[in-house]
Amino acid sequence: MFYDFPRDFREREVAPGVVLRLVWGERIMLSHASLRPHSTVSTHSHPHEQMGMVLEGEIELTISGETKKLTKGQMFLVPPNAEHSAVIGEQPTVVLDVFSPPREDYK
Repeated sequence: MFYDFPRDFREREVAPGVVLRLVWGERIMLSHASLRPHSTVSTHSHPHEQMGMVLEGEIELTISGETKKLTKGQMFLVPPNAEHSAVIGEQPTVVLDVFSPPREDYK
């Protein structure tokens, strides 16, 4: 299968200033996240493994109590059921996330 961005992606705003564009297969989900400056993703967890890469901007991530500021090109891994949150810096930020298995709540 092939996808054109953003036409073939499902758009979903999951928090103020946090817009996801999503595609998925049987066992994997891709999320292109656009985050407004100073937006936040509150602490949460899910049973899915999540890996991401910062494409633009900067994001301060807290994963299982450890906090780190990530910039363009840096990556992260959120294990299943790990509590995590995010705070966006001064500039718009774009993060590419992968979830396995796909998140039914995002479909």
